[in-house]
Amino acid sequence: MKPTLKRLLLALALISNSALALTLNEARTQGRVGETFNGYIAPLQQDPQTLALVKQINQARSESYQQLADRNNLPVDEVAKLAGQKLVQRAQPGEYVQGINGKWLRK
Repeated sequence: MKPTLKRLLLALALISNSALALTLNEARTQGRVGETFNGYIAPLQQDPQTLALVKQINQARSESYQQLADRNNLPVDEVAKLAGQKLVQRAQPGEYVQGINGKWLRK
């Protein structure tokens, strides 16, 4: 992976965590959302608050992935998958991640 892309992915992770850190972290620790390998969070609970958070976070990530893809001349889905791998790896103990088989696992 290009060093520039690594820095951009790190910046993306920091941005997505800092913009809504408390809300996103609460949702993660409460088991309301989980990280996926496709680079987006998925709702584990279907209440309006969780669904709104998922929509907001995923929209912001999508915009960031598109910017990174444009800057690095890469397909946006490749950028999203690279970010997804990092986000799943960085999930904290007790948080949910979706395995490659599609099943949810608690780290």
